Amino acid sequence: MALFGSGILGLIALVCAVWIIYDVIVNQKRMSTLHKVLWIVFGVFFSIITAIVYYFVVKK
Repeated sequence: MALFGSGILGLIALVCAVWIIYDVIVNQKRMSTLHKVLWIVFGVFFSIITAIVYYFVVKK
């Protein structure tokens, strides 16, 4: 049963990371390259937390 919960959490983390990477590359044309790289790196390593922060800071 614990594997199922961690699988769901892993899937959510993967979706969050993909969303951040996609949105930064495709929709954030005016963002500087350094900011793009930082958002992507943080999105890969801390996907769920970064997705929440990204939503409130960048997407407003």
